Amino acid sequence: MKFLHAADIHLDSPLAGLQARAEPLTEELRNCTRQAFSALVDLAIEEDVAFLVIAGDLYDGDWKDFSTGLFFAAEMQRLGRPCFLLRGNHDFESNITKRLKLPSNVREFSARRPETILLRDLGIALHGQSFASREVPEDLSAGYPDPIAGLLNIGVLHTSADDPGEHATYAPCTPERLRDKGYDYWALGHIHIRRVLHEGHPWIVFPGNLQGRHAKETGAKGCTLVTVEDGRIAEVAHRSLDVLRWAALEVDATEAEEAELLDRLSAVVRAALAEAEGRPLLARLTLRGETDLHPVLPDRLDELVAHAAGAAIEAGGRLWIEKVQLRTRAPARLSADALEPLRRAFLAALEDREVADPLRAELDALRQRVPAPARPDTEIPTDALGLARLGDEAWDAVVAALAAESSG
Repeated sequence: MKFLHAADIHLDSPLAGLQARAEPLTEELRNCTRQAFSALVDLAIEEDVAFLVIAGDLYDGDWKDFSTGLFFAAEMQRLGRPCFLLRGNHDFESNITKRLKLPSNVREFSARRPETILLRDLGIALHGQSFASREVPEDLSAGYPDPIAGLLNIGVLHTSADDPGEHATYAPCTPERLRDKGYDYWALGHIHIRRVLHEGHPWIVFPGNLQGRHAKETGAKGCTLVTVEDGRIAEVAHRSLDVLRWAALEVDATEAEEAELLDRLSAVVRAALAEAEGRPLLARLTLRGETDLHPVLPDRLDELVAHAAGAAIEAGGRLWIEKVQLRTRAPARLSADALEPLRRAFLAALEDREVADPLRAELDALRQRVPAPARPDTEIPTDALGLARLGDEAWDAVVAALAAESSG
């Protein structure tokens, strides 16, 4: 017997940051979350799974119109087997104001209290609780019932777990507490990167989202296929379902002349396509290093984008560049030893709370002015680590300015 575990599908949510450069992808961009969900249903049918579990955020928020719900209903009709649905922080109970009757094969976990769904013919007990509202500061898993003896117990939970801060905190818990619950498998949602918090008994798994939606959601995306034999979990395996794949293309421009830089860019593109399993690539391109080309690169961005796309075509693939980031600098003409005391003083200031706290507050206020849909794609730091990284980049800019001044 097999079942599928998916989460964070965000049906009909747009991909961020591509409007300016990806005109040929308009139709694919609009429909990629639907195509990924259809691929999930295809996989369920192909593997003849007994049921599907969706651990939160099927929807990105309230529907713009009824087509989102109708698409889900049609796919559930095609699925033709049970689907157990839990609501998360994006599709919490009161956030979906437009309503359609759920398909007969879909069972939604209650938002009022933890609920157990018994599948005695399969030897399965599923335990879960949907979000009633967006803010869930308490550990919902603490109220989940004890495992039912003689059955394979699956906990379904939308949670940030013990994430250090990359994701917003919802229904926080620890792997140790989930392990001690005595269940056989925890089907988690909310973290968009596939993570296995514990292997064996129990398995504690974030499957990640089905489709990367912006430049920070790189790599393979999909679901988890679970095989059960003799009442025990025998195999837990990732299955890629993304339609378009995000990649971070990093090119070292150090000491590169123009032809060498383009050759390096082509090599990076070919390597990324080789890892994409035949999928079109959406990418953020970053150039780093010390190069004499630094002063002219800002005027050559379109050429770099076109060269990357051409390299992809030559390799038999497709590539769209979402953004080009220049992290290059002009060759330093000053001694690094001479600049070291100034560098230490510059970076030490960022560790002084009298300096850092007001700066973070100012940066946070700036981030809040960015429209909400675009915030995940911003690079405005929100914590000490981000501020330190910004300090490193700022110092590179200072060195480049000093080098230009000294060479002039």
